[in-house]
Amino acid sequence: MQTKRVVVTGIGCLTPLGNNLQDYWQGLINGVSGADMITLFDASKFRTRFACEVKGFEPTDYMDRKEARKIDRFTQLAIAASVQAMDDAGLSSDNVDPDRTGVVLGSGIGGLITFQNEVIDFAKGDGTPRFNPFFIPKMILDIAPGQVSMRHNLRGPNFSTVSACASSTHAIITSLDLLRLGKADIMLTGGSEAVISEAGIGGFNAMKAMSERNDDPKTASRPYDKDRDGFVMGEAGAIIVLETLDHALARGAKIYCEVAGGGATADAHHITAPHPEGLGAQNVMLDVLKDAGMNSEEIDYINTHGTSTPLGDIAEVKAIVNVFGEHAYKLNISATKSMTGHCLGAAGAIEAVASIMSVVHDIVPPTINHFTDDENLDPKLNFTFNKAQKRTVNAALSNTFGFGGHNAAVIVKKYIP
Repeated sequence: MQTKRVVVTGIGCLTPLGNNLQDYWQGLINGVSGADMITLFDASKFRTRFACEVKGFEPTDYMDRKEARKIDRFTQLAIAASVQAMDDAGLSSDNVDPDRTGVVLGSGIGGLITFQNEVIDFAKGDGTPRFNPFFIPKMILDIAPGQVSMRHNLRGPNFSTVSACASSTHAIITSLDLLRLGKADIMLTGGSEAVISEAGIGGFNAMKAMSERNDDPKTASRPYDKDRDGFVMGEAGAIIVLETLDHALARGAKIYCEVAGGGATADAHHITAPHPEGLGAQNVMLDVLKDAGMNSEEIDYINTHGTSTPLGDIAEVKAIVNVFGEHAYKLNISATKSMTGHCLGAAGAIEAVASIMSVVHDIVPPTINHFTDDENLDPKLNFTFNKAQKRTVNAALSNTFGFGGHNAAVIVKKYIP
């Protein structure tokens, strides 16, 4: 069947590199590290005492104080990103059809900070169940798209996707398909995550998943470096306005790029470790290429999952070589998590934004913090180490993988009428 073309018409984001699209993009292309010592709680007794926090975020810039108290930080970030994205797209509740505009957002964990604080408060008491009446609606994953829909009076498809660190990429793919099939004209999609807390840091420390380079946090996220020792936790919120091409043209919208396709697979291998040969990653890239109707030679840049873990980086690179063959050596590859840290369920959203901007500006952001080559990685591959590179980027592929073996990928390409 004939499906509709889908384009990007608005972007909003709050990230460890800046609280709007322009600051985020400038941080990326200038190779800025968003890592620093944790300020959101006292981490002095934790094995990891640093993270990539969203800095200087004031919820009251986007909502009144009373409203802000009723929602978790991950929802605050989602609402702020939605306001930016709607403004960027030239949309408001006055000029959209609310029944044809939807919201699908991803989050891997949701309101962990709220859950943690409520349980701690209960444990400190005498057993009497005294809980905040907003405890549950602050915590649940689906509340972020719900709150965004209420903020902008959007009554189209509305729900959350959850697949750990692939969550917001799955949200983008789901929104893409809803638009392709004519279920909506406009979708706000992406995701948010905010779990830099005692439970979040402590839990990932217990798994030995995170870097413990407390003496040098800014260089701790080291994708593809021989001495990488785990990921750096980040937090973020990013929302992309997707729109059917005919609807965007009819209203004279600014168009960033086209969303060519999405892919989804499973490793079916291990709860946390990737398939050692990158089988799931390989299959998801083949799937997204097929969905986009493109061949591998048409891809110029891959924004990799690249978390800075010993096993994950190698498995993904094996998959890239298997899928792209000789063309792999003509690609630019980069891991922007070297700058933003790993924003978990929001990672796919902010990395989709990085991919979109690379297509718009023909610049590939770098993989920073590379000091020592890993003999397990082919040195002929262009990992865009330490400095952004200018090149024509007609199409970019963005990978995201999640605990549980969830793999998701999207391709964005230059819009050609």
